[in-house]
Amino acid sequence: MQSNQVMTHHDEERLIRKVLEGNAEAFASLVERYSRPIFALVVRIVGQREEAEELTQDIFVKAYTKLSSFGGRSAFSTWLYRIATNEALSAVRRRRKHLHLFDFGHAERLPDMPEEALTDPTEEQEVALLAALDRLAPDEQALVQLHYYENRPLSECSVILSLSETNTKVRLHRIRKKLGLWINEKQ
Repeated sequence: MQSNQVMTHHDEERLIRKVLEGNAEAFASLVERYSRPIFALVVRIVGQREEAEELTQDIFVKAYTKLSSFGGRSAFSTWLYRIATNEALSAVRRRRKHLHLFDFGHAERLPDMPEEALTDPTEEQEVALLAALDRLAPDEQALVQLHYYENRPLSECSVILSLSETNTKVRLHRIRKKLGLWINEKQ
């Protein structure tokens, strides 16, 4: 498959079958397709480019060795993003830098961050948004990355992060409020 062609679900299934039949080179096409978005997610969670590069390699090694456990109950991308999210969050926990910077008990009284500011920010909003995103906990950063930057639907985000869809919606709402507060602090 040429790199300028779009990989379909059927193409992924065919490649997975080839890998499971012993063709390790078929996995390279899957790595090529998903390495950038997986890296973007991981770097957003761990906050360090070098660590994210290493983790991304580890994620693909794990996906390759565990491919036989992929049962097709979800899309391959969902399965892969779940591995990536779990690995990145585990790495952060191992570093013990998981800080809770916000008391959600006061979230209902905060200004809400408009969704457009997350998906299509002005230049000024983008600078403030990047600083605010860095303050989020890693699991919150993962949710923002998956939903707003990877355009994953809520249902898929909830599967990847092992949350109910309702909890995912609530978390996104609270994150927008938190970001809105932090951005308004800067102005």
